[in-house]
Amino acid sequence: MIRIEDLELFVRTAALGSFSNAAREADLLPGQVSAAVQRLERELEIRLFARTTRSLRLTKEGEQYLPYATEVLAMLKEGREQLHGEQESLQGTLKVAAPSDLGRNVLLPWLTEFREAHPKLVLRLSLSDRVTDVFRDPVDVAIRYGVAESASYVVLPLAENNRRVLVASPEYLQRRGRPRTLDELVMHECLPYVLGGRVYDRWVFPANGVRRQVAVKGSLLCDDAEIARRWSLAGKGIAYKSWLDVYHDVTAGRLEVLIPDQPGESSPLNMVCPHRRQFTPAVRYLHAELRERTVAMTATMREHTEFREP
Repeated sequence: MIRIEDLELFVRTAALGSFSNAAREADLLPGQVSAAVQRLERELEIRLFARTTRSLRLTKEGEQYLPYATEVLAMLKEGREQLHGEQESLQGTLKVAAPSDLGRNVLLPWLTEFREAHPKLVLRLSLSDRVTDVFRDPVDVAIRYGVAESASYVVLPLAENNRRVLVASPEYLQRRGRPRTLDELVMHECLPYVLGGRVYDRWVFPANGVRRQVAVKGSLLCDDAEIARRWSLAGKGIAYKSWLDVYHDVTAGRLEVLIPDQPGESSPLNMVCPHRRQFTPAVRYLHAELRERTVAMTATMREHTEFREP
């Protein structure tokens, strides 16, 4: 008979890539995790992992079995939650991944308040500009900018009308002047970002129904979006950021929106889950709270720009 604990350890080992990592997460010894997987393999009469001294990877049969194991565990979890009811205090561990800049400056106080409102809940927050794989990384939900690249994901909108805006500090504008058109950006110090080793120095803008790319240059580069924002605040150049990232800076007068009649690239914010059965009460309540706040923030974008949504 297949043990639920063995299924759980198989799924976590597949996600984390090693018995040691899965054991550390479950507070077990690596040998205990390996034994659990071996028991499961005997019950199924297949090899789930190809093992070498340096690597551990799923076999073809293991890859085929993984989604079924994941779904079984999700169904059991959902059934347990339905029996207890959503009126009961939220509990368990909620693992959330978010972009570094948005996470530190916007989401952090909201998530802290959410956790404090549900004292039985444990919140595990991961901040990174690396795109999180919600199928393999140990997270329940990932908060992401942009349109989901895979139809396999389930997407819950948070701020679908969010856009990027060009911003600079008053000190920079006094020193270097204010660009009036996109063509004038080439004469300014800009702050491109780096992602996956690639420099994104071609900024995209919607113009007359087409995507216009503007090549920019700058001598300050970083793979952390928070640093680009800080450089902009320090007067080092022009940043092209999500409105949600610079909302507090613009409304406080620390940054100014440039070329306000030019729409920026659409940058919708979403909460992404690997499966609809991941919609635990904690996820549903968190989504409702974050959406209410982010929609209110994007509504203020109209006060600082001259373009309107079509």
